[in-house]
Amino acid sequence: MEYLPFDHRQSIDPADLPLLTPEELGESLGQALEDGWRLLALFGLPEDAPACGAPASGPVRPVSLCCILAHDATHCLAAMRTPPVERYPSLTLRTPQTHYFEREIHEQWGVEPEGHPWLKPVRRIPDTTPSPYPFYRVDGGEVHEVAVGPVHAGIIEPGHFRFQCYGEEVMHLEIALGYQHRGMEALLLQGPALRRVPLAECIAGDSSIAHATAHCVLWERLCGLDVSPRAQLLRRIALELERLANHCGDLGAIAGDTGFLPTSSWNGRIRGDFLNITALLCGNRFGRGLLAYGGVRQGLDAAQCEDMAGRVRAAGRDARGAVDVMLESASVLDRLQGTGAVDAAQARQLGLLGVPARACGLDVDARFYAPLANLTLPDGPCLEKSGDVLARSLVRSRELDMALQLVQDDLAALASLPEEGPGLQALPPLPPHRLAVAQVEGWRGEICHVAVTGADGQLLACKVYDPSFRNWPGLALALRGEQISDFPLCNKSFNLSYCGHDL
Repeated sequence: MEYLPFDHRQSIDPADLPLLTPEELGESLGQALEDGWRLLALFGLPEDAPACGAPASGPVRPVSLCCILAHDATHCLAAMRTPPVERYPSLTLRTPQTHYFEREIHEQWGVEPEGHPWLKPVRRIPDTTPSPYPFYRVDGGEVHEVAVGPVHAGIIEPGHFRFQCYGEEVMHLEIALGYQHRGMEALLLQGPALRRVPLAECIAGDSSIAHATAHCVLWERLCGLDVSPRAQLLRRIALELERLANHCGDLGAIAGDTGFLPTSSWNGRIRGDFLNITALLCGNRFGRGLLAYGGVRQGLDAAQCEDMAGRVRAAGRDARGAVDVMLESASVLDRLQGTGAVDAAQARQLGLLGVPARACGLDVDARFYAPLANLTLPDGPCLEKSGDVLARSLVRSRELDMALQLVQDDLAALASLPEEGPGLQALPPLPPHRLAVAQVEGWRGEICHVAVTGADGQLLACKVYDPSFRNWPGLALALRGEQISDFPLCNKSFNLSYCGHDL
């Protein structure tokens, strides 16, 4: 295997990466995955940036393939790249989790993965396409097709689900996204640097804190900036409050889809309590405006820490009671158990992240294998084995307890630290020829941001991977062989983001 290993907190010179042929990269990637590494990123890296910093239009620029791997046990990353390519043998047949990455590279850069078994649009259907989206179709006299979306009954973002059914049994589910064309990665390459944190907060609104944290950490690693202990504590408090609010809301939604209305109603209110606590921290219920390069914009004194800790305890007590009532109900357990199961081998093959991965027993949690600071942690992540809706609910339930404890411990630690003066006064320029990676465990799973700078210190690439990008195929797999009436419940148990995918 040929790759450049480096510590996850470091930045490296892209020129130091081993230059492999696409065939050699595929061989090294396949061997690395067999040896316990994980695929973090696979993207097209242009050789140079256009003058305006925006993606070039017209003829395709020379683009190489850049691959980032993670070895969780050693907190180690590795990277490798190819020379510029126009086509290459697809990696998907040997490493199925690359299939989405290859489709994205083809869509963005026109680089063709020859022999790819499912080369369809990820976000955009080319204007030159003469026919509608080529949905997979099962033929047969008793097979019928059910189309859901992209416009939904609720006030949610657009996504389309195409079911191939035999009676009530789902033989195949195809998920078509890409209805929103926001161009977030392109926007992050443009304009003044101070505009980029607010942009990162908009990548996925319910993960504003997690994406902003990832972007700030990325910038700090590129520039070699240190973050104070107070700022690290405040960042983790905000991240765990975001996790508490969303896990609480998800468990209430799962209860609602089983028809168990007490927890559904209670958790809707309790989720608001956690959001209001976040507003006390920074003035915004979704945590916007808190994060800044080199630290945070807001702080808490000892009295405010004590007040917030009391509010967290009260909301946590209410959440624990509401969830316990649901999980002690025989009718709820009967509905959740065995529904929408994904096993560990399938999850590993697809590269699933976050709650769906941990529900299969996969030890995948960036808080433990890519820590952002030297802060205390529990013994390990919350894991279940069965991989069904019940397991995904139990992981969330256990993570409520873990997050509550972390927030209270961090507030106590924060209250004991001395006050600090103003943070970073001027943002240093980005250094030339650097590559950095940031991994943050958002409430859905691992968020990964990658940036590469060119000779002039401008960004050549800024790649964003929300866990939804990795987990949407897992939802499709979970529905295979299930009743179509199980879809709402399975969908809620994954609770993936449309906008986190539609960058």
